[in-house]
Amino acid sequence: MRRRSLLAAGSLAAGAAMWPRRLRAEEAVDVLLVLAVDVSRSIDEDEAKLQREGYRGALSDPRVVEAIRGGSVGAIGVTYVEWAGIEYQRQVLPWMRIGSQVEAEAWSSALAEAPRASLSWTSISGGIDFSLKVMADAPFEGTRKVIDVSGDGVNNSGPPVEPVRDRAVAEGVVINGLPILNDQPSFGRRGSLTLDQYYAESVIGGPGAFLVVAQDFEAFGQAVRRKLIREIAGLSGPVVMYG
Repeated sequence: MRRRSLLAAGSLAAGAAMWPRRLRAEEAVDVLLVLAVDVSRSIDEDEAKLQREGYRGALSDPRVVEAIRGGSVGAIGVTYVEWAGIEYQRQVLPWMRIGSQVEAEAWSSALAEAPRASLSWTSISGGIDFSLKVMADAPFEGTRKVIDVSGDGVNNSGPPVEPVRDRAVAEGVVINGLPILNDQPSFGRRGSLTLDQYYAESVIGGPGAFLVVAQDFEAFGQAVRRKLIREIAGLSGPVVMYG
């Protein structure tokens, strides 16, 4: 009986020793950032390359890295998601902690090597919903949570955007937008709304939410850089900016 008691006490002690490791606080970052990128068929191969290169160049830009280093923690957690119709969303790059130029360039290289898909239709609602799930699985603890939605069309697949957007905001997530203006038709656009107006009305939300408009895919890289600097640094400014 005494032997069993000693064994039980030893097991409890061992469990107590392991407990702090299991419950160790998550590594802190200033911002948890989901880059949610449209890969629907309205984006052709050349535009897709410009889009990828825009993100690669922006996140590894020394000015963006300076904004990252300027936070109270000096690091962000970032993941890259692609989405198309309601049936397609995937996490292309896992969560990575970026707090230096070397880490930013490693992220950029990883994105260059990741395969890309292109599918029909555009479900912004599906992209936001998937991004919320990815956000919930983040291995870091962020002071702020941001979903960065970029695309060249309106929601034409899956549920309406607004209820999903509102649910994200209720969970403490800010959604910023990067609409890309091009000459492709956008099936499903309501009335005479331009894409930037649609994003302002139906996509972005939360305290300080904003959008940066890329006039075309050639201007995308500059627009991404401006947007990242503002959302990483938590800067205030106009709701709509043109990059």
